[in-house]
Amino acid sequence: MPAYNESGHIASSIEETARTFNEFGCLWELIVMDDGSADDTFEVAQSVSRKYPHQVIVKKNPYNLGKGRAVKKALHYISGGYVVFLDADMDLHPLQVETLFDIMRLDGADIVIGSKLHPNSVVNYPMERKIVSFIYYLLVRILFNLPCHDTQTGLKLFKTEVVRKVFPRILVKRFAFDLEVLVNAHHLGYKITEAPIVLNPQRHYYGRIGFDAIFKTLWDTLAVFYRMHILKYYDRIDYYRRKNLAKEFRRMRR
Repeated sequence: MPAYNESGHIASSIEETARTFNEFGCLWELIVMDDGSADDTFEVAQSVSRKYPHQVIVKKNPYNLGKGRAVKKALHYISGGYVVFLDADMDLHPLQVETLFDIMRLDGADIVIGSKLHPNSVVNYPMERKIVSFIYYLLVRILFNLPCHDTQTGLKLFKTEVVRKVFPRILVKRFAFDLEVLVNAHHLGYKITEAPIVLNPQRHYYGRIGFDAIFKTLWDTLAVFYRMHILKYYDRIDYYRRKNLAKEFRRMRR
């Protein structure tokens, strides 16, 4: 659960997530990553975490580095067999995670992502954002041919083995982080399936979309395409990693 300046909501978000997973009756852990908040999000989260020793882990980046960097850092604290991305604002209630697990089992998927564009989704946000989401889907489809319609929704379920394989390849820290993760997972042959969601905004911030955010998202998206299809950067990562491991192994044998 990445969080940035969420001091007014983080306590209730942690409590609601803990209650929901306790009702599921499964073993769980919640990793809250404060991405350099300027308010007291970290202190509030730490206070609530004391109610759930060994289940709620709270960490903080010294500076605001972006959602991607926060989620990548959380990888160091994962101990379970599955990983869920869940936004701190509770626009997507954690109760929906159960549906993602059901779809993962039925489809034999490695990744299940919540999709605003799924025909069974119930979304409550302005037409402007629906149009932007659809245009971005068309762009992503043309550039990457991903088997999904919506890469940006904050609710996603991964097998941990997928996360550990994919995350070391990721460079984007902010706007297209989710896209880069899914593009690399698809490139490595992992199966991605979509799930319907219920999106219920808790705050009235779904207004006009800033040009700056749109531009940076497009720039990051094109950068992922350039690295994947022009530079072949992601393929070279595995080659150089194997090469370095071989060198280290030879050095140890000496």
